[in-house]
Amino acid sequence: MMFSYRLVRLIETHADALAAGLEERAQSSTQINHLFCNVPAHELRERVYEIYRHLGEWLLGKNELDIEHRYREIGGRRARQGVPLSEVIQAIVLTKENLWDFLKSEAVVDRAVEIMGELELLQMLEMFFDRAIYYAATGYEEEMERSGRPYQRLRAS
Repeated sequence: MMFSYRLVRLIETHADALAAGLEERAQSSTQINHLFCNVPAHELRERVYEIYRHLGEWLLGKNELDIEHRYREIGGRRARQGVPLSEVIQAIVLTKENLWDFLKSEAVVDRAVEIMGELELLQMLEMFFDRAIYYAATGYEEEMERSGRPYQRLRAS
């Protein structure tokens, strides 16, 4: 766990640069056009910075209900702002990809214990982002139903 903690601290220390890098990456993405039209840039940057800056707290101090509450709220807000669900999900995926790229460029692993710590961190990050996507989508769907706007849930055939 020591190595995962060092990686988390590395991410938290570079939260500003990570948020700026994600902003650049997102603005050049053709998959999230509505997001930038409908959501103030400072709001997006604050949300992303919050994830990166407080990553240790999100991974170690928060539970499933905390993640559910936060990301349902974000999903609902994006629905009210008229951002398509696919773009909400893509923004979370880009946040994760941006973090992976940073870790690949910064992390130096040279011992088996460090490798295990890195794998543990990667698993925790994967679970966090998977839950964030699920709860953002849930909040989005709930807001669409509450507002009476048409939204079709995909049904398994």
